[in-house]
Amino acid sequence: MARFAVRRLFSCIALLFAISILTFLIFEAIPNGNPALRLAGRTATQAQIDAIERTWGFNKPIYVQYYRTMEKIFSGTVISYTQQLNVENQIVQDLPPTLSLAIGAGIIWFFFGVVFGVLAAVRAGRWLDRVLTVLSLIGVSTPVFFLGAILSFYLGYKAGIFPNGDYVNITTNPIQWAYHMILPWCALSAVFVGVYSRVLRSTILDMNNDDFVRTARAKGLSERQVMVRHVLRNSLIPIVSLWGLDFASVIGGGAILTESVFNLQGVGQYAAQSVERLDVPPVLVITMFGAFFVVLLGAIVDIVHAWIDPRVRLSA
Repeated sequence: MARFAVRRLFSCIALLFAISILTFLIFEAIPNGNPALRLAGRTATQAQIDAIERTWGFNKPIYVQYYRTMEKIFSGTVISYTQQLNVENQIVQDLPPTLSLAIGAGIIWFFFGVVFGVLAAVRAGRWLDRVLTVLSLIGVSTPVFFLGAILSFYLGYKAGIFPNGDYVNITTNPIQWAYHMILPWCALSAVFVGVYSRVLRSTILDMNNDDFVRTARAKGLSERQVMVRHVLRNSLIPIVSLWGLDFASVIGGGAILTESVFNLQGVGQYAAQSVERLDVPPVLVITMFGAFFVVLLGAIVDIVHAWIDPRVRLSA
């Protein structure tokens, strides 16, 4: 078990290293992507551009620029090219809306994904299964920005039931915080509920034919006991894995469209604005930030699975 955890840890470090290199090289290869030109402005002379390149180290080899950038990231001294602000401080400032969105929506999509998946599997082939299938397909097929705009317009602007957007800190007013987050939570969780319910339904139906389930029924256990103790417990393993990765990606900026539609000013919106300005440091830091959460939670899930099921250690 310890050897498996160590191997998984080293693979995480290697993956993060590769992601950092790829992200840095992609933005260095952008046409007209010289950050010195954006720092100097349109009316700058060549002498001013050369001076900025020397100051920031843009005239150094690419590997030196990468090393300096990584050094600044880990020391917390990364400064954006266009706004001249500390990137880490900006991320910390924008993190509460993103965390609020991710935690609330994550609970919603996990709960309703499990409930709808179990109901569809138990009632497979009946009218309830067909209704849930249609609802799941609608949720998966509807873009987040479209659903968010619909909810904001009809339930916010037209009906006045919910606010159209903005973020209220939970420490300021918990009730208003939840009130402002209801529509973003619903918009973001819709697609995940559809995916999770379909995955869980298929897993439950496949597991119903396994030998250990038939053995449990042959021992005289009720259908409820078989479902809860054997089928559902094992079927939730892939769902938990999906939830960990999706939750991490949302924290790392995966909710860009939701934050933009509801003007939450979170990490995702900060990343989108940085991409528009071709500002490499914020995008690189946010990418590393999101990759760290995805890789970390993925490793934790794998280690937990290996602890529960020894066959995972042998296949890894």
